[in-house]
Amino acid sequence: MRILHTADWHLGDRLGRIDRTDDLRRAVERVAAHCKEQNVDVLLVAGDLFSELARPDGLRETIRHWQEVFRDFLETGGTILTLTGNHDNENFCQTLVSAMSLASPTIGRPGEVVPPGRLYLAAEPTFLRLEDRTDGFPVQFVLMPFPTPHRFFRGDAALKYGSPEEKNALLVSAWADALREIRAHPKYDPTAPAVLSAHVHVHGSTVGPSLFRITIEEDVVVEGADLPQQFDYVALGHIHKPQVVGAPHMRYCGSIERMDLGEQGDQKGVVLVDIGRTGRNGEPEVLPLPSTPIYEVVVLDPAQDIPRLREEFPDAQNDLVNLQIRYTSGKDQLEDVLRDLDRIFPRWYARDWQETGALGPTLVNPAEGAGGKGFGETVREYLGQELVQHDEGERDAILKIADGLLKELEN
Repeated sequence: MRILHTADWHLGDRLGRIDRTDDLRRAVERVAAHCKEQNVDVLLVAGDLFSELARPDGLRETIRHWQEVFRDFLETGGTILTLTGNHDNENFCQTLVSAMSLASPTIGRPGEVVPPGRLYLAAEPTFLRLEDRTDGFPVQFVLMPFPTPHRFFRGDAALKYGSPEEKNALLVSAWADALREIRAHPKYDPTAPAVLSAHVHVHGSTVGPSLFRITIEEDVVVEGADLPQQFDYVALGHIHKPQVVGAPHMRYCGSIERMDLGEQGDQKGVVLVDIGRTGRNGEPEVLPLPSTPIYEVVVLDPAQDIPRLREEFPDAQNDLVNLQIRYTSGKDQLEDVLRDLDRIFPRWYARDWQETGALGPTLVNPAEGAGGKGFGETVREYLGQELVQHDEGERDAILKIADGLLKELEN
């Protein structure tokens, strides 16, 4: 059984003013191409399929895109196994699970041999089996979503902690208990091939420059020293930095795209692994995924730096860029500087500018300049520009809140 391990798709995500939909859809299409080229049987997505920033209409279009991209894979007997991550909306994912259960009511019993050619989403600890399409032997899959109180606590356990640290300690214990219960299930065969997929932070892994929109204090770190001996392959998601943890067959595949500046040096990819009747065949293989360049550009002297940047970055139209600009009033025209940089780096996702000698960034409307505007007018115009890519209703709501706060300050 050929398994392709991927994770952390974050479909529908944004980076500053930039909608990442097209970047991420291209990455999903590359994953689908690997499935076809490598004759994959199971696509295993280890959590965070969706972004918490995705709107309902975006989620609908995302699922429609899946149908198009993976139709041939599913129609020819391929299977997609997925589980929920910390960025997946629990209510939305649980609704998907309930709808799929209505379509096939027999699915969901622990240790069930499920039919191929379908997508399965685990919103709670799940144990299922799939039969190899060629030789018919079963492979056991244990799917462990990101540990949250709703997914892992039972009874009144959620009421027993008084601090985030206590909650995390209880979640670590609940995660280990759930995994232990699955392995003790009557249908679980410790001598048969078994694959674990989990969206979790395993002790001993390397986080990299930062976790993606989560702090160490908020994260749940579980022990994983015994996992390589218990499973033929451990497919991890949550940490975006690709890496081996403890053994070659226990690894994070990483995200399918560079999601923020902390991932600028990562080589993205997916992991291919073969599982035979008696266990893993050979070592996992990493298949690379091209990803969007992301970097920071610092402009200290616009008159000298902008001509140089034009020459150094002639093909930066698709790059994601964080612009840090310093200019001198009376020498540099900020409006012209911003316009020139916008032409070189049209997909800048954040920019900050500082006048030489100023203590902080100058808050002005780049299209108009300072022009003697009052604080309130400057803030309103700034927000109007920065929110231009957002949904109209969302933009109006934010501007209404800002207007109320500004009126309080003005009074």
